[in-house]
Amino acid sequence: MHFTIQREALLKPLQLVAGVVERRQTLPVLSNVLLVVQGQQLSLTGTDLEVELVGRVALEEAAEPGEITVPARKLMDICKSLPADMLIDIRVDEQKLLVKAGRSRFSLSTLPANDFPSVEESPGSLTFTLPQAKVRRLIERTSFAMAQQDVRYYLNGMLLEVNSNSLRAVATDGHRLAMCAIESTIEQEGRHQVIVPRKGILELARLLTDQDGEVSIVLGQHHIRATTGEFTFTSKLVDGKFPDYERVLPKGGDKLVMGDRQMLREAFSRTAILSNEKYRGIRLQLASGQLKIQANNPEQEEAEEEVAVDYTGGNLEIGFNVSYLLDVLGVMGTEQVRILLADANSSALLQESDNDDSAYVVMPMRL
Repeated sequence: MHFTIQREALLKPLQLVAGVVERRQTLPVLSNVLLVVQGQQLSLTGTDLEVELVGRVALEEAAEPGEITVPARKLMDICKSLPADMLIDIRVDEQKLLVKAGRSRFSLSTLPANDFPSVEESPGSLTFTLPQAKVRRLIERTSFAMAQQDVRYYLNGMLLEVNSNSLRAVATDGHRLAMCAIESTIEQEGRHQVIVPRKGILELARLLTDQDGEVSIVLGQHHIRATTGEFTFTSKLVDGKFPDYERVLPKGGDKLVMGDRQMLREAFSRTAILSNEKYRGIRLQLASGQLKIQANNPEQEEAEEEVAVDYTGGNLEIGFNVSYLLDVLGVMGTEQVRILLADANSSALLQESDNDDSAYVVMPMRL
């Protein structure tokens, strides 16, 4: 195997592929990246057995075909440390990978390509293509609500639900829920649901950077595969039953608050400074035309903010984890938000003022 490549052309896919590779591995080959040269194309593959990412780069000059695996992080650090616009020469010689650039020489250990595990192909049951920007927006709007290390393992990921002409993402950690839907031209009878693990979702979002590009998605029985012009991403699915999110959506809230998103966000942020560091609780007091936000902590410190809101209804006092409210306001895009409340023990429903394609549910807190 022998090829030459510009530093920039190699570094971008290498950084993304190395992102999948875990630092601490049970199998030594899993901390390596698989390099394959075929014709005028170099492909780089990284995996942790749950998620696999393949990056493809077109080579400008003739190359000798071959395949080998090398330590991902070391190769990436070498590329990063070289000056921009360097031409890198890479060849395999007696089980070592020799890297030359300018006056620099590196010799890296390798493991045979045959040892590298590949995610088995499972037949795809549903295939569709969507604009990358739309799918990225879907993930950005909802991924913050995924659980991190919940024993209910199916919450440590995101539900993707395909209906006829729409793709919906739902994430929840049991205290809050985020959902967002986009229109699509998917022809699908009935609902098709899959749960993609947390790491898979975060890696997928990193790939969708082309504003005008498209991504082709295949949902198989045990895997999801997404392909863009330069990458193929595969992730195992979580085997489990996601909670019925429609039952969680609050019904019968009669107190509608309309407010300026940025003003609320700033007021919540200031009040949060003096909230209890562990529980992050704040108290909201609603009265006609006004929202009062209060926080206090074990050191007997207090914060209070008043924000003018569009509200005509009965008085209400309710507590929330301020971090959850800030997360929601942080991903919304409109100037105005609407908050629907019922009573002190019922969840709040937050939405953008002028569209229903995303909805956020936050459970109240007893203060």
